[in-house]
Amino acid sequence: MSRPHRSADRVAHRELSGPWVLDVRALSRQPGHLRRVSLDVEAPDDLGTEIITATAGSTVHLDLRLETVAEGIVATGTVSAEFAGECVRCLAPLALTETADFQELYVYPESDAEDDEAFRLSGDDLDLEPAVRDALVLDLPFQPLCRPDCPGLCVECGFPFAEDPGHHHDDAVDPRWAALQVLAGEEQARTGESETRDRPTR
Repeated sequence: MSRPHRSADRVAHRELSGPWVLDVRALSRQPGHLRRVSLDVEAPDDLGTEIITATAGSTVHLDLRLETVAEGIVATGTVSAEFAGECVRCLAPLALTETADFQELYVYPESDAEDDEAFRLSGDDLDLEPAVRDALVLDLPFQPLCRPDCPGLCVECGFPFAEDPGHHHDDAVDPRWAALQVLAGEEQARTGESETRDRPTR
């Protein structure tokens, strides 16, 4: 999946704040300087997809290495978070811990770099949240399953096959003919009533 165009991130310097923002003024702009960061941030309520989202009240954990290069700062490491959702086959609740590799280039505000794959520093502030969302959400399963071989639900009654693989219905009716079967039953009932009324009494 391709990343969204990031030209909107190339804005004039503005003061940033919040738990996702790192102040990197202490990191020399000479290439080769390093700083390690371990950070726990409360997961946003909207982190995830329509099917699976970050667990309420959980944290996003980041282990990063910040390294200065000619164009800016490269952040490399891992990011992990807990997610909850439903199995797309049987609708059972599921939970998983997603850990994604993380590598992003944050170019200096005054840089002339035109790389659309890079974020841009705002002064000495480095905002991690957009890149963290990219790393975690793009790594989530598109169709989460409670187990790889989940057999799903019975189309007739919704019974989970995992509880009884032999579950079945006798004389199952094709849904396309169900309406006709109802009409036939009603007609048979009317015919029976008519015959009863017309039968001579002794």
